Amino acid sequence: MSFYSPGEVADKTGFSLDTLRYYERVGLLHEIDRTAGGRRRFTEFDVGWLLMLRCLRDTGMPIAQMLNFADLTRGSDETVPERLALLQAHDRRIEEQIGRLREHQAQIRKKITIYRSKQRAPSPHVPDHAQPSVRGIPGTIA
Repeated sequence: MSFYSPGEVADKTGFSLDTLRYYERVGLLHEIDRTAGGRRRFTEFDVGWLLMLRCLRDTGMPIAQMLNFADLTRGSDETVPERLALLQAHDRRIEEQIGRLREHQAQIRKKITIYRSKQRAPSPHVPDHAQPSVRGIPGTIA
């Protein structure tokens, strides 16, 4: 079995050493193995679990929900329906967030198009706030 030092795990997962200690302290990580000298050593399983936590955190799951998910995964297969429901709800929130980001991206791209056209063909200056607005936001393009 391969073991990894906290530094190696930080490199593999992108979590800081402080975050690794915090996750262990609050219970997101099961009991981490230690060497005879008391140093933490992580297994491949630990790294895989941390990568799952990275995914959940990077997609906006609150720590409280991550703790709930961690508790459920430590249960028997009887908790699979709850795990599934939790992940499906999170997936729906991600889809909504992606939709909002796409709307914002479209607005930004319209503004980019306006600025590019101003670079190509100089025209009389029209201040951004005089442009039509979306949802009452001055300077946005409908």
